[in-house]
Amino acid sequence: MMTMTRIPTVLSNYQEDDSAEPRACGRNCLGKCCLPVSKLPLYSFKGDANPRNSSAGTDEPPPDFFLNNLLLGQWEDRMSRGLFRYDVTACETNVIPGGCGFIAQLNEGRRLKKRPTEFRIDRVLQPFDPAKFNFTKVGQEEVLFCFGAGKDRKARFLESATVGEENSSNVVAINVSPIEYGHVLLIPRVSDCLPQQIDPNSFLLALRMAVEAGSPYFRLGYNSLGAFATINHLHFQVVTLDLFGEKLAYFLSMPFPVERASTQRIPVAKGLCQSGVNISRLLNYPVRGLVYEGGNSLRDLSDVVSKSCMCLQDNNIPFNVLISDSGWRIFLFPQCYAEKQALGEVSQELLDTQVNPAVWEISGHMVLKRKKDFEEATEQYALRLLAEVSLSKARFEEVKAYIFDAIELAESVKEKMEPKKKKETLFQSSALATHHHLVEGCLVLQ
Repeated sequence: MMTMTRIPTVLSNYQEDDSAEPRACGRNCLGKCCLPVSKLPLYSFKGDANPRNSSAGTDEPPPDFFLNNLLLGQWEDRMSRGLFRYDVTACETNVIPGGCGFIAQLNEGRRLKKRPTEFRIDRVLQPFDPAKFNFTKVGQEEVLFCFGAGKDRKARFLESATVGEENSSNVVAINVSPIEYGHVLLIPRVSDCLPQQIDPNSFLLALRMAVEAGSPYFRLGYNSLGAFATINHLHFQVVTLDLFGEKLAYFLSMPFPVERASTQRIPVAKGLCQSGVNISRLLNYPVRGLVYEGGNSLRDLSDVVSKSCMCLQDNNIPFNVLISDSGWRIFLFPQCYAEKQALGEVSQELLDTQVNPAVWEISGHMVLKRKKDFEEATEQYALRLLAEVSLSKARFEEVKAYIFDAIELAESVKEKMEPKKKKETLFQSSALATHHHLVEGCLVLQ
């Protein structure tokens, strides 16, 4: 594993004056009792509304600072301090033979040590419950840094900044039950105690984080309630799958299977003309979904996707989101696995694997919890699992109509767009090129 350059870390609210009387609750948590009187590292991104082609200033952190030095370097620091429940770098990972190139990981710690779900799975919108576990109860030693918009067009980093009481901080913290090296959480306005639901500002923040990372291997995921989010406190999952151990780099320096799937652009008769956002449907993939790309600005893209997600929330439709391509390509998956599970429509064989298909599984990264399942993993198993996740063709078209109505878009019946295959770009690796069985596309199970 490659060691990153680490920055100085903040171990306690009181580090500058050890003799001072303890303030707040004394637990050094992320609640309103402790956070406003704390000092934490702060990364402020530039205020550019469309940073895709912007250039860094001379006094800004170097281009790779955010991802390599700050995020991954600090993640390694927390690993060295023993803050994780298990060593994810010891997990075995393989590519499942077959045409889809699904990735299988054996992660027994997710079954034995992950926090259980504490709320109903049949309601996408539920109020925040302070009695349940939430991120205000997390110790500040798990925080890597705060993340927010700067006041000018330059990115800045402060090793220690006063949080203050005026604004609730956006926090980047480790996931103590990780699925990969570098797995962290983005928690918008942590002390405001927002429930797990998408809103425009928080979604734009997630896209800005992807832009700052500037890597095709950096992805954010979102799971709604009912789609296997386990904590009802707003958060995005963040993973970087360009791993550095020799054992893993061979398999994971490549796109997720869903990122390589063919798409078909949906022609529209009205709407989206001003935003520049294109919407496509996934083709030849076992989970039906929509793909949002482009936009005149990151905010335009964020507004269209967040409105789509809010429509699903309002209609009690569970969903998962994958943010890819440095924030400029977004996959939206309405899903129904928990509903089928509750109705007894999922086979016992699939249930026995204890795999909850959330955003990473849907994207093609299968987190398996039993050694038997890992050793016997086949493409047929992955296709069967994801087929249970996907909405039927008729239901998907119905849900798509809800979304299009919400974003004031009308689909054209005259124009038909040709299917498009996702090109291999920065993801392409020499290892991938030698495995001819990793062809693009999977069969959609009806």
